[in-house]
Amino acid sequence: MFKGEYNHTIDAKGRLIIPSKFRELLGEKFVLTKGLDGCLFLFPMEEWEAFELKLRALPLTNKNARTFSRFFVAGAADCELDKQGRILVPQTLREFAGLDKDVVLTGNLNRIEVWSKEKWSENSNYDDMDAIAEGMQDMGITI
Repeated sequence: MFKGEYNHTIDAKGRLIIPSKFRELLGEKFVLTKGLDGCLFLFPMEEWEAFELKLRALPLTNKNARTFSRFFVAGAADCELDKQGRILVPQTLREFAGLDKDVVLTGNLNRIEVWSKEKWSENSNYDDMDAIAEGMQDMGITI
């Protein structure tokens, strides 16, 4: 399970250090793709394959299903760590997520989210957390 928040930088060549606590859980090969809310998702291969099976089960006749699948799969990139524990983030994904210099990596159970520091600051506003928590009760989550 991925958890925690780590601040790093992405270099001019698009290389990003993966926190050491995440490396072992990721395994040798993993997948980086567009994520929701303007971040990137980094999936261990086993989690990506489970997600891929769900995408394959979507009906091709449903336009939203095709768009949803295309969003995640078209920009997906297979990744491996280099000897310094870094990955190369493709230019298209850097542009999508607005990754320029300061980056925040957050663990989110079965995946890592990669955020520009600016977008993370905008999206990690928890002022309405009480209302969100109330809504989670409808999904079976109670504290």
